[in-house]
Amino acid sequence: MTIFRTALLAAVFATISPPTFADGHLDKGKKVFNKCKACHAVGEGAKNKVGPQLNGIIGAKIASVEGFKYSKAFMAKKEEGVVWSEGELDAYLLKPKKHTPGTKMSFAGLRKEEDRANVIAYLMTFE
Repeated sequence: MTIFRTALLAAVFATISPPTFADGHLDKGKKVFNKCKACHAVGEGAKNKVGPQLNGIIGAKIASVEGFKYSKAFMAKKEEGVVWSEGELDAYLLKPKKHTPGTKMSFAGLRKEEDRANVIAYLMTFE
């Protein structure tokens, strides 16, 4: 009976878990990404600018975009094996300089949780 209850509780909690970043609003995410476009590109033919292109960022190892010269701070994170998960990217977008002290990125961050969720959902559409 205990195994049944455990399975039942797991199923119930799985259905009421908080929304993921993938539940963000894509149109709003595209609008938020306008703040990023001066330095970053996404989509077909995206190239590195002041910052790396961001296609396929979710699930990628940090500092892994070919042809981009990363700061020492990012290279140290790469050596640690950090991967751009949704949560990792959320923490970075909140306060880039706190997440990665020494980063060259001058962007102050996205304070609104909704903005971060939306832009992450938008970025997830680019593989």
